[in-house]
Amino acid sequence: MTAASRVSRRRTVVPALGTVLAALLLSACGSGGSSGGGGQTQFVQGGGGIDVVKDKDARKDAPDLSGKTVDDKDLDVAKEYKGKILVVNVWGSWCSPCRGEARSLVKVANDYKDKGVQFVGINTRDPNPAPARAFEKEFEVPYPSLYDSAGKLILRFPEGSLNPQAIPSTIFIDRNGRIAGRALKPLAEDDLRKALDPLVAEK
Repeated sequence: MTAASRVSRRRTVVPALGTVLAALLLSACGSGGSSGGGGQTQFVQGGGGIDVVKDKDARKDAPDLSGKTVDDKDLDVAKEYKGKILVVNVWGSWCSPCRGEARSLVKVANDYKDKGVQFVGINTRDPNPAPARAFEKEFEVPYPSLYDSAGKLILRFPEGSLNPQAIPSTIFIDRNGRIAGRALKPLAEDDLRKALDPLVAEK
């Protein structure tokens, strides 16, 4: 093999490897970890492995999250829930940890709905909405989920922000539409409450 052909082969393999790794990262169903998106996130690791940005001025704006829900309804999260604290949970019906955290999410969503908190799901990697609808019916999910089979909404989160990097992931967005925290693991009720109470207390 000539030197030129070896270089050409490396150039082909490296992008392909990057694509595979990115696909695995966004499609893998696991407990995830706690890692920063970049040097500009200015987050601190909070209790329960939830990364938080305490300095409100250092938080990055959340992206546009809009489209069809698993029930085939139009939803524009920023318009529909303006001024609310948002808990955005990335999940799939095929994901065992997602099933494990579902009852905690439902319980806290119901408990905090009168505190200015709105939960929203992003359903991903389900080939069609039917399994997602069955999941929501089974767990009596009271909030909507955007249907994002290809993961396009997930990729809208800005580079260097506390963006979702695993399934399940949960993103906490403050009343001003800025990313305030992130968990890359299934969450228990106590985890959710510890993350939400400081946001509810913010003025």
